[in-house]
Amino acid sequence: MKRFAGFLLFAGLLAVVCVFGTAFSQGQSELANPHKIQHRLRGDTDEGKNKDAHPRGEARPVRGGSNGISYHGGPVILGTTHIYYIWYGNWSGNTANSILTNFAQSVGGSPYFNINTTYYNGSNTHVSNSVQYVNSVNDNYSHGTSLSDSAIQDVVAGAISSGGLPYDTNAVYFVLTSADVTASSGFCTQYCGWHTHGTLNGFDIKYAFIGNPDRCPSACEAQSTGPNGNAGADGMASIIAHELEEAVTDPDLNAWYDTRGQENADKCAWTFGTVQTAPNGAAYNMTLGSMNYLIQRNWVNASGGFCALSY
Repeated sequence: MKRFAGFLLFAGLLAVVCVFGTAFSQGQSELANPHKIQHRLRGDTDEGKNKDAHPRGEARPVRGGSNGISYHGGPVILGTTHIYYIWYGNWSGNTANSILTNFAQSVGGSPYFNINTTYYNGSNTHVSNSVQYVNSVNDNYSHGTSLSDSAIQDVVAGAISSGGLPYDTNAVYFVLTSADVTASSGFCTQYCGWHTHGTLNGFDIKYAFIGNPDRCPSACEAQSTGPNGNAGADGMASIIAHELEEAVTDPDLNAWYDTRGQENADKCAWTFGTVQTAPNGAAYNMTLGSMNYLIQRNWVNASGGFCALSY
């Protein structure tokens, strides 16, 4: 009887450990996603870089088109897209805050973002030319200066779970890193940024990593002098634009992309169209709010498909 009672006690304790272990594991990996769409490096001509990044079983388009990009049945972000920034690392005294906040506040309603209205869901409801910058939080190196993909997931999850930012399924959360921070899965060697999605507490959360190009100017900066006098932040604005338009038209990685796995911004990466010269000698191609920017073009899903700065 004592042996039997002991066995029951051991079995009970084992069950408790398994339950808590499973719960902990699930909590740690809620946002985990093996797939991410990478913004390739400057000079990287591998147009098939994201060919295997979309979930398996989504390769066959639901609706092919004559515009060089196809619809695979997944959702797009409808209505107003919300932007949240997570400033990771040390941004003290850096003008990036004003440059990138102005971009987020001004890109909605612009002729540039209007390109995304050429994309739609299975009900033929089109993306809106509406973006709202909502809020930001600071993260003082909570996971050190070398971030794994899982650490980036934890940074996003922590900002939301702590109440710093809300659960918002109509949003893109951007992790912006200072120049002393890298991402161990390939920042500066494989990509300049990326976007993906995952589930957190039952919410489908879209998020992106935006590395600071000052860490590797030759790989992730289009020019050594930015139009706003901050080459790193000016370079980040273009990468943010790239990830924003992809997250809006392919938020769950199963909506709009071509046969090589390229999403709309991938198809126009590192092309800038007609440029002007700022007073400091830097090139720029659009003015948003009170500032000039050099922003990569986006793919228009109309008239056969083409890269453009406006629609």
